[in-house]
Amino acid sequence: MLKQFLNLKLSQKLSPQQIQLMKLIQLPTQAFEQRLKEEMVENPALETGRDEEQELYEKDEFDNNEEYDDYEGSENIETDEINIDEYLSNDETPDYKLQANNYSDDDEERQMPFAASTSFHQDLINQLNTFILTDQQREIAEFLVGSIDDDGYLRRDVQDIVDDMAFTQGLYTDEKSVEKILHIIHDLEPSGVGARDLHECLLLQLRHKTPTEYIDLAINIIENEFDAFTKKHYEKLMVTYEISKDQLKKAIEEIEKLNPKPGGAFEVNSRSVEQIVPDFAIRIVEGELELTLNGRNAPTLHISKDYQEMLQTYKDSKDKSHSQKDAVQFIKQKLDSAKWFIDAIRQRQETLYVTMNAIMHFQQEYFLDGEETKLKPMILKDIADMVGLDISTVSRVANSKYVETPYGTKLIKEYFSESMKNDQGEDVSTLEIKKILKTIIEEEDKSKPLPDDRLTEILKEKGYPIARRTIAKYRDLLDIPVARMRKKI
Repeated sequence: MLKQFLNLKLSQKLSPQQIQLMKLIQLPTQAFEQRLKEEMVENPALETGRDEEQELYEKDEFDNNEEYDDYEGSENIETDEINIDEYLSNDETPDYKLQANNYSDDDEERQMPFAASTSFHQDLINQLNTFILTDQQREIAEFLVGSIDDDGYLRRDVQDIVDDMAFTQGLYTDEKSVEKILHIIHDLEPSGVGARDLHECLLLQLRHKTPTEYIDLAINIIENEFDAFTKKHYEKLMVTYEISKDQLKKAIEEIEKLNPKPGGAFEVNSRSVEQIVPDFAIRIVEGELELTLNGRNAPTLHISKDYQEMLQTYKDSKDKSHSQKDAVQFIKQKLDSAKWFIDAIRQRQETLYVTMNAIMHFQQEYFLDGEETKLKPMILKDIADMVGLDISTVSRVANSKYVETPYGTKLIKEYFSESMKNDQGEDVSTLEIKKILKTIIEEEDKSKPLPDDRLTEILKEKGYPIARRTIAKYRDLLDIPVARMRKKI
């Protein structure tokens, strides 16, 4: 049975302008520059550079500009029904547009020349052209090269490749023929390319080297005792091959020179240069911290005088046609949009500055001397409470912005950490504990690396009573392997 009833509830919704502002705050410097360029293209009422009568940061431009206010409130301009929100709500910006060059319009244009690069797979095809192959062999070779991943491995079974060529290429062959062509690919550069696994990759690279006593020993170890080598059972290897510790050490040094990802080296060399543009800079001036916001985040913008003059012309006109009214509606829409955008940029600047300023003062001891152990426990709520902003706003600033300090350029979110109690009952940052743990492991005797139990004891002696499972967790976060895998001879 259907019933009708009234239900009263309160709800909170963000306006399109607020959503736009949040997106602007989240953008790092380069993406913000691109967003600004897009707005300039879309809104001809918005102009860059300084105007004779207008300055970007003067409040009078927005609140006390009688000329503009007259237009907005004039009864002679029939634009009261314009839905400004409808224009502003189209704020979806594709990710591919959030990429920009590392320079602004007022900077000297600099371009870094890049050599034309050849892809990894095309380089292998070019090398195959130096071999004398039949048409069928070349088709097989090119199919195999196409099956090699970016790390340089052929991670497919030969029988699967044979079946795939038959079904997709109409190329009928057998495993023996494919293996024969695969041996040719194994002779290509970089050494190890086309290997089916790490074991074969290391063997291929060793066999390409000039034979020596230690190269031969390394080949023997990888070929026959690979499992013992990976598990670092060095005593077993010395007994098996009747060699000294020094001989084994030199053989292992040869293995450590090899590249476990031969294709990866090619990709690194051909990759485009990437550069981080810091959003903030912290300097130490006469013992005091000084914070600056990257100038690219504070563009000089003003509202087009031409558009304002168009409205004045309409206001003074005695005969107002329907087409003129439509034009005025368009002009007012663009003026209001430009005014809001300039306000949003100013608010973005203020939000970025006050948030980073609070972080800088919260971590003042660290920024003055750069010692990571002086980083205090700091969570988003700490900063949000200091500046009176929402936690989500602080998160947007921290997750996507970089700060240049005397100790390097870092992502702001790296300064945030949880707290733990030391034996004195004081709150200490988990970053401090990780730093101490990393230092202990770096200084350990690599012939007898410290197990997690021993690391737990050492940290406890230093005043950090931490459980063994927590040590293991921090070690994993620091990308440090277990004790057995850190062992060296």
